Amino acid sequence: MGGTVLTFVGRRLLLAIPTLFGVLTVVFLLLYVAPGDPVQAMVGEQADSATVARLRRELKLDRSLPVQFGHYVRGVATGDLGRSYITNRRIVDDIAERFPKTLLLAASAMTVAILIGVSVGVACAVHPNGWFDRLALGFTYLGISFPVYWVGLLFIVLFAVTLRWLPASGYGSLKFLVLPALTLGMRSIAYLARITRSSMLEVLGADHIRTARAKGLSEGAVRWRHALRNALIPVVTVIGLDFGAYLTGSILTETIFSWPGIGRYVVQAISRRDLPAVQGAVLFLSVVFVLVNVLTDLAYQKVDPRVRHT
Repeated sequence: MGGTVLTFVGRRLLLAIPTLFGVLTVVFLLLYVAPGDPVQAMVGEQADSATVARLRRELKLDRSLPVQFGHYVRGVATGDLGRSYITNRRIVDDIAERFPKTLLLAASAMTVAILIGVSVGVACAVHPNGWFDRLALGFTYLGISFPVYWVGLLFIVLFAVTLRWLPASGYGSLKFLVLPALTLGMRSIAYLARITRSSMLEVLGADHIRTARAKGLSEGAVRWRHALRNALIPVVTVIGLDFGAYLTGSILTETIFSWPGIGRYVVQAISRRDLPAVQGAVLFLSVVFVLVNVLTDLAYQKVDPRVRHT
């Protein structure tokens, strides 16, 4: 069993290498053909030509594009993502400082989404077409339709400005985490509620559920031990995809709430034409997304033993 899992993980990681190399290549080329000069962004418009030329030599930007790309690939292969053009800090150090904050935000948002979304979905499936089911489905439509930035601003106006219960932005105690986590997790709550409801309704009508009831099992045991476990495969898929997206794409939420995570770091690096910072962060986030997908596939077998890795 253990060898099968290790073989599966190793195969998936090997298959991900061409994808990651493609991400590295595309980001490198896009940033270099985009308008703007990173050296001018560093020194300002008033710098003399000699200073600009010296910095280009030091940063190896005076060399041809293939030479620069080869130099960058060699650095990545040895774990060196370069240094920031603006701060001269190692990109690896910046990522190590910022990513735990993004991980905290993503984990909090996903926890809230699972607790609320799955519970609401199960409740709707147990009593379909009732008042709670109709009300919950209405809210899920709203949760899916509203964009993240609109939800974030609405929460700030309501809970920070009007009620003054929570801080509007920043990083610190648990209070600072509540609004960003709710904002980021709102769409997942809606998706999980709808998918859990649909999957549970299908499973509750299956033959093995009728057999479990015929054996005299309590309704709670039937719902939670038998029905929910069999209904979790599509739910696990959504959780895995959304959690990977949270880790790699919470840019809007981090920007709105001034959360010092890696998403906001990428936005700041792009605005300042900090090429190594953008390249290093995007490549790192691509690796994270691949790993999350592998872990999601492994979770399938834990949820449903009928799933086997081949």
